[in-house]
Amino acid sequence: MAGHGSKRVIIAALAGNSMIAVTKFAAAAFTGSSAMFSEGIHSAVDTGNQALLLYGLKRAARPADDRHPFGYGREIYFWAFVVAILIFAVGSGVSFYEGVHKLGDPHPVSDAYVNYIVLGVAMVFEAGAWWVAFREFKRTKGSHGYLRAIQVSKDPSIFTVLLEDTAAMLGLMVAFLGIFLGQQLDMPELDGVASMVIGGILALAAILLAYETKGLLIGEGADPWLANQLKGIVQSHKAVFRINELLTLHQGPQDLLVTISIDFHPNLSANDVEAAISELEMRIKQADSAVKRVFIEAQSWRSHNLASRAD
Repeated sequence: MAGHGSKRVIIAALAGNSMIAVTKFAAAAFTGSSAMFSEGIHSAVDTGNQALLLYGLKRAARPADDRHPFGYGREIYFWAFVVAILIFAVGSGVSFYEGVHKLGDPHPVSDAYVNYIVLGVAMVFEAGAWWVAFREFKRTKGSHGYLRAIQVSKDPSIFTVLLEDTAAMLGLMVAFLGIFLGQQLDMPELDGVASMVIGGILALAAILLAYETKGLLIGEGADPWLANQLKGIVQSHKAVFRINELLTLHQGPQDLLVTISIDFHPNLSANDVEAAISELEMRIKQADSAVKRVFIEAQSWRSHNLASRAD
């Protein structure tokens, strides 16, 4: 399951977005701005999404039982995918619809200064939430670039909030420009255009999030560097003649399953093989805290190949 850092990131975003959403809706009702209404929808969706992620973290933390012997760690992947759907269907869809409606019936934004004040305050809150998410993401990304770090991350709760907050920051800028240019150029249609652009930003964020969480849902292995490290640990053991196969699967952000088929030296006794298996399991778990379960099979290379062909 995800760590305390993930929960801290989500709670910070939830607190900020809930306050921002109420303020944006009030400003939209007072001024009649479509862009501001879209931003209110955006913040409301983000608030609901963060509540879903917290719920997902709680569900994922449940211990294993007979029905789910490997635990519930993957629940966080499911709820992150639901978040992606909500961003696309509700956030992007409503924003785009509101923009089209404003283009069909353009009207000037009244008391635009109210929107500017609200957008400025929202930018401060969003920047704070974004910084918390970014700092946690930077701490966990290692040597990877930012986009690559999202691709290889096994904890969707962190990069989901980071994507949401990034989209929120861009949306605030677009809303400000749409309202400001519409007022300065006497073109109220630009308010509707801004709403549609916000919808496009949300759609792109949702598509990226859905793509990344889909891979986690269907099952992703450990990072290649970790898989190679585990292979090195196994291969270096004096009892190991050959590694037939080493497979890994993430059951959750910090729950890695490792299965290994090993061809041990033929001169070893059964007791020697049992001792080697116990020692390898201990070394593999010590290599990375995410490794929770290790299954080692003693099998000759020839038998393993025959079994593989039969499959």
